[in-house]
Amino acid sequence: MRSIKSILSEHFVAAIEAACGKEYRDTDPLVNVTNKPGFGDYQANLAMSLAKKLGDKPRSIAGRLVEHLALEHVCEKIEVAGPGFINLHLSASFVNEQLHAMAEDQRLGVEPAEAPQTIVVDYSAPNIAKEMHVGHLRSTVIGDAIVRVLMAQGHKVIRQNHMGDWGTQFGMLIEYLIDIGWSEGGSDNAIRDLDLLYRQAKQKFDADEDFSERARQRVVALQRGDEYTLSLWRHLVEESIGHFNQVYQRLGVLLEESDNCPESFYNSRLDGVIVSLEEAGLLEISEGAAVVFLDGFTDRDDKPLPMIVRKRDGGYLYATTDLAAVRYRLDDLQAGRIIYVTDARQAQHFAMVFATVKRAGWAGPEVRLDHVAFGTVLGPNRKPFKTREGGTIKLTELLDEAEARTAAVIEKKNPDMAEAQRRDVAGVIGIGALKYADLSNDRIKDYVFDWDRMLALDGNTAPYLQNAYVRILSIFRKGLVERQQIDSHAISIQSPAEKALALKLFQYAAAVEAVSERLEPHRLCSYLYELATCFHSFYESCPILKEGIEEELRNSRLALCDLSARVMQEGLGLLGIETVERM
Repeated sequence: MRSIKSILSEHFVAAIEAACGKEYRDTDPLVNVTNKPGFGDYQANLAMSLAKKLGDKPRSIAGRLVEHLALEHVCEKIEVAGPGFINLHLSASFVNEQLHAMAEDQRLGVEPAEAPQTIVVDYSAPNIAKEMHVGHLRSTVIGDAIVRVLMAQGHKVIRQNHMGDWGTQFGMLIEYLIDIGWSEGGSDNAIRDLDLLYRQAKQKFDADEDFSERARQRVVALQRGDEYTLSLWRHLVEESIGHFNQVYQRLGVLLEESDNCPESFYNSRLDGVIVSLEEAGLLEISEGAAVVFLDGFTDRDDKPLPMIVRKRDGGYLYATTDLAAVRYRLDDLQAGRIIYVTDARQAQHFAMVFATVKRAGWAGPEVRLDHVAFGTVLGPNRKPFKTREGGTIKLTELLDEAEARTAAVIEKKNPDMAEAQRRDVAGVIGIGALKYADLSNDRIKDYVFDWDRMLALDGNTAPYLQNAYVRILSIFRKGLVERQQIDSHAISIQSPAEKALALKLFQYAAAVEAVSERLEPHRLCSYLYELATCFHSFYESCPILKEGIEEELRNSRLALCDLSARVMQEGLGLLGIETVERM
């Protein structure tokens, strides 16, 4: 199924060539959905730009274009308005044809990528020996939504979980575990034990010079492959990954163990990074450290800002590992696009990594490197979200509370629901609400965490959208109609509310494309909220099961309901949010 915008644009290109000459056929028709129904369904705003090139008045140019538009089968009316806007009113027959095509299309109008790529998406990235906390929520759910959208477009998507499992902190933790005689058995909450032990080890590292020196030597032993040190390290990794997998399963994200590619994976590749930078003429020595200086990056004193890739003592840094990761993803995974989903505080770091990769010649101009930066989750006081005691909120605790709060709401509103069903629904609605609250905000901005708002059944929330889907299904239950029996060719638009819903359904593919291109999931959230609102207006204006409704009209509106439900479910699915049949 082709989008209406592409169909209209194609006709405008032909009209431009006929009215203005072949040399102007590359002019963008600037065809978009109108903001106000009174101005038509779509609008083309190209006359103003063409008028400057041709030295004529925009309205005159617009009139010439309209004369050459062959859109009789598409539009019932075309008019020139204002200084030269071309307003396009779609015909009912064309809208019906497009609805039939969309209903029969398994992709619901989402066009496959013209040139599918291998795309690597780096997201979540928790640290070994630490519990996942609220700070990991954004990277995990934003990255997962992006992965789903890119997969829906037919790209080969490779997920990468760049876990922190190497470096000084592990020498510190392992040495502390040895000091206290820690065994691999642990308790049932071993990951929580490790989280506490890590904090204790850090305190000792900062206060005890003898311990800090032993910890540094333990790092050396780890890097050299000392078997005893490695055995403890492996247990830390295994214990942590078990915890991460449980969280990912509860969140319903696509990450699997096979997607794990931690810092340690690149350890053997770090020397090669230094050699390659030196061969490219980028490596310099500054105060004993190996660094890269890049144009456009300066410190607060406006002096050139170095990116350190090897310390004076020969140790490597995050930048070195990230450079090694880019090379691996380009050379071994053959990525044509690499996407990193991390908080905005790392923006300069990745800008410098990307600039180095390009200057070193590792990635050509056709390779796209994206940093998907996001803001901070804030508490009611508009400061970083913390516990009452000031500690970091564990992600498992957040998931527990989401499900518990949702279960309480369900029990109050639907006390007759069976306990097992209530528990299942609470999981879907609660986790969905948590994820959607994050995804629906412009990712680059901070947002305030608010339980009441995210669990509300009105406004731009997951429960509102999930409930909209449930309401559509209830129409079929009340009418004793099986959705599988719906004939999409029964759709025949007759009222303004039906046409408004149809036009909103047609915008689904563009919303998905916007997420793919701009990597902003909130655009799909906004679309789904608008669709739900539009459907409610249709439902209020257009009786479906009312006695006396003609069968043909009833079937048409049921088919429109079915298509709306499919788009709602599919769109939420691309955000990683499930639906239920009853709430």
